[in-house]
Amino acid sequence: MLSPTLQEAYASCRAITREEARNFYYGIRLLPEDKRNVLCAVYALARRIDDIGDGDLPPGDKRERLAAVRADVAALPGAHDGGNPVLVALADAVVRYPIPLDAFAELVDGVQMDVEMDEHGSRYATFDDLVLYCRRVAGSVGRLCLGVFGGRPDPRAAAYADALGIALQQTNVLRDIREDLVSGRVYLPQEDLDAFGVDLRLDERGALADDGGALSALVRFGCARAQDWYDEGLRLVPLLDRRSAACCLAMSGIYRRLTERIAADPSAVLEERLSLSGREKVTVAARALAGRTG
Repeated sequence: MLSPTLQEAYASCRAITREEARNFYYGIRLLPEDKRNVLCAVYALARRIDDIGDGDLPPGDKRERLAAVRADVAALPGAHDGGNPVLVALADAVVRYPIPLDAFAELVDGVQMDVEMDEHGSRYATFDDLVLYCRRVAGSVGRLCLGVFGGRPDPRAAAYADALGIALQQTNVLRDIREDLVSGRVYLPQEDLDAFGVDLRLDERGALADDGGALSALVRFGCARAQDWYDEGLRLVPLLDRRSAACCLAMSGIYRRLTERIAADPSAVLEERLSLSGREKVTVAARALAGRTG
């Protein structure tokens, strides 16, 4: 039985997740109550870290805040700061679940890469460079989720969770090309841009320029490559208990469906941010609960 303080802390984490995790929450709702609460706490801290990187503060201030989060995580499970409900919830969660706290530190490392990109205009030269970033900002989250899920032990489970997170982040990169470019960020590897002859820029209408269909070809290639990562990551599902497997399938299924949509019509991401409708997300979640990946 949770104390009133813990109940309030988890309620705050649930509210953050419902508001901010518009895709993930469809899967999180499929978990039993306690695991749902704990995963919301994990997400709430991950969101706090992401928000620092994506905020408007100067780079130096972002680094200070990221360092403070790193210190908060290092202090767990002893961090019972009543003024921070996310830490209160996590301090309870890490005692009861094998949550890999070092994955939060990796997430901080990944967000620091974003800070460097904003400050210096740095880009990723190769796909391997991008994979390192994806592993830190999303593979880490996959491994954090694995600490909450239940299932049979397997030495490959963490690698599968990592691959699934990397797959989801590749979908984010492809979906957000225009939005990222407008904000001064480019995640597409330079070797891919060069290979497809892409000059990444906005045209006179404010859409991504697609000279001769080169960018569309690159996006299709990126979607196919992401699907390979999904195939690898979804090997995790048979290792999980039924409700955890459903959660995993729902969260990944929404992004995989989005990847398929982008591959079928790359022009959809040239002018705006593509998303699935609420009805489509509910359908994916329902199929996940039934144990179906398609």
